[in-house]
Formats: sequence, structure tokens, C-alpha cells
Amino acid sequence: MKISEVARILNANVMTGEDKLDMEIHSACGSDMMSDVLAYVKDQGVLLTGLMNVQVIRTLLMMDMNCVVFIRGKVPPQGIVEFAEENGVVVLQTALPMFESCGRLYAAGLGKAEEGAEGINGEYGADDE
Repeated sequence: MKISEVARILNANVMTGEDKLDMEIHSACGSDMMSDVLAYVKDQGVLLTGLMNVQVIRTLLMMDMNCVVFIRGKVPPQGIVEFAEENGVVVLQTALPMFESCGRLYAAGLGKAEEGAEGINGEYGADDE
């Protein structure tokens, strides 16, 4: 899925990275805990978070991620936006809550397993419970 599609699905404002909206992403992670992002993110993805500090951008850089979506109507301070822009990170901002944002992206196909990789009950992730 392209970042531009993420922005459309989440009705998000593009704050930085207009030139990178054609980049492909393969997964999403919703978390306000950067330690979880560091521990569990595997593929190139987009981070959805309500956390408002520069550590969010630093975490993305460590994980080779290119896009963050600030949720719940939160608007990041200009310093965070500038740091993201300097480092080539796309910053999106949406009024949607975390649960709905993740749900919309998943329903649109982001992060779903490949064809034939369903869990034991025919549902994605059913065997992870």
C-alpha cells in the first residue's frame, strides 16, 4: 500500500514528506510505547501513535521506517515536524483514534497475510491466541 493511500484512508493531513507519498509500506504498528516498536516491528511499516516527542522520530529512524501517523487529533510540535522533515520521515496527522485507524488500514489490506497463510480457523492471526 502506498503512503498516499494511508493518508486517504485515515483522512489524514500530510505535514511533511509530500514527495514520498508514492512509497510502498507493508505493515502498520499502533503503539505509544517505543520499546514495543523496537521489539516487535519486523517489516517496513507505518507507525500510528499518540506519543508527542522526538523519540518517536528517532525510533522510526532506528527501524528504517518512513512514516508516522499522529492520531486522536494530536498535532506534533513544530520541532518534531522539522526533525522528521530533516530526516526524510513522512508525518501524517488524523483525528481518528488508534483502534479505528488500525482497523481501517487492516480492512483495506495493510498487513494481512499472503493468500493461503490463514490461521487454523481460517482467520488471520487466529493461531496466535
